[in-house]
Amino acid sequence: MAKLNTRLAALADRLRRGTFSSLYVRNYRLYYCGQIISTSGTFMQMVAQAWLVLDLTNSGKALGLATALQYLPILFLGPYGGVVTDRIAKRKILFWTQSLSGVLALVLGGLVATGLVRVWMVYVLAACLGLVNCFDNPTRQTFHIELVGAEQVRNAVTLYSILVNLARIVGPALAGVLIATVGLAPCFIINGVSFGAVVAMLAMMNPGELHVSPPVPRTRGQIREGFRYVLATPVLGAGLLMMAIVGTLTFEFQVSLPLIAQSTFHGDARSYAFLASSMGFGAAFGGLFFASRKGLTPAKLVTASLLFGLAVLAAAFMPTLALSGIALVAVGVCSINFSSLGNSILQLGSAPHMRGRVMSLWSVAFLGSTTIGGPIVGWCAEVLGARWGLALGGLAALAAAALGAFALRHGNPDGA
Repeated sequence: MAKLNTRLAALADRLRRGTFSSLYVRNYRLYYCGQIISTSGTFMQMVAQAWLVLDLTNSGKALGLATALQYLPILFLGPYGGVVTDRIAKRKILFWTQSLSGVLALVLGGLVATGLVRVWMVYVLAACLGLVNCFDNPTRQTFHIELVGAEQVRNAVTLYSILVNLARIVGPALAGVLIATVGLAPCFIINGVSFGAVVAMLAMMNPGELHVSPPVPRTRGQIREGFRYVLATPVLGAGLLMMAIVGTLTFEFQVSLPLIAQSTFHGDARSYAFLASSMGFGAAFGGLFFASRKGLTPAKLVTASLLFGLAVLAAAFMPTLALSGIALVAVGVCSINFSSLGNSILQLGSAPHMRGRVMSLWSVAFLGSTTIGGPIVGWCAEVLGARWGLALGGLAALAAAALGAFALRHGNPDGA
């Protein structure tokens, strides 16, 4: 019994120092708890919004357009969002952005509940949410390092990615049940209310325990300064190049998966929820594996992109819904490895006074690029078939790996 207790104590210590170390930081733990609730609601809304657009239009192009409009503001205004992130206290920004996101979800839920919703209204609200995310996304990305410090930032980012992908399981599953039983409106309303959890947790934090970077004074040319900084740093430039390619065409699962569920396997919202949840399960499992891993090298990012592309191609051509779900588990594992590696390399490779601007460009590459990629994937799926909409993303990840290896080898021989 004494030996068992000793082993359990040793295991608990390893988890505290390794896999779950960031959760022993009170402020991060509060933030994490709020995000568990809110992020599940966000994925529930993503499923509901995709199905709402398909119900209203029965068009892959319309679904791609709705997705693109949600990220259009990030494409154009994302760098300015990074400047604001560097200038203003991040916790203060998050109070506003999380509150506004909740209001927008409640408005859409009210329109659906009353039967007044039209597809153009979905487009407008998606664009408004994108405008909020111009400021919210780079702030959330850089808030991790303020919560836990530089030494634990990869652990914090990976644990957050686990949370996101567990929400990718829970959210779509709840959405599938709610849509089948009570309709679409509750998905939006519940999501709107869930943002209140994040606001409450932000209010409970101890500001004195945050690792706050000094605000950057307002000066002319700060956006240009951010671009010049990235171009002058090969590791940052190569990482953003890879993310731009993968973000544009590979991470378009909110377009490709509902189309495969509907067109290829002749399913319903529950079929889409199954595919999305399978990928979320894989990402959550992968996150537990990668959370305590050390060694953030650009070469590992190239390998991660290569494996990601191969997994997506396998998922695209599976003959049955069940086998596609199994393949998407592997896609989830590879996706969290790629995204957490890239995010951590960029944060740790950036000077503190430039971190907001660098991560805003990450947001442009990861999210804003959907404005371009969403319609392309939707068009490809309609013309060539839904499988090819997903396969296009696999090919893009392979291309990103090749270009990333080339850029790193010629820009920084030691990094590749």
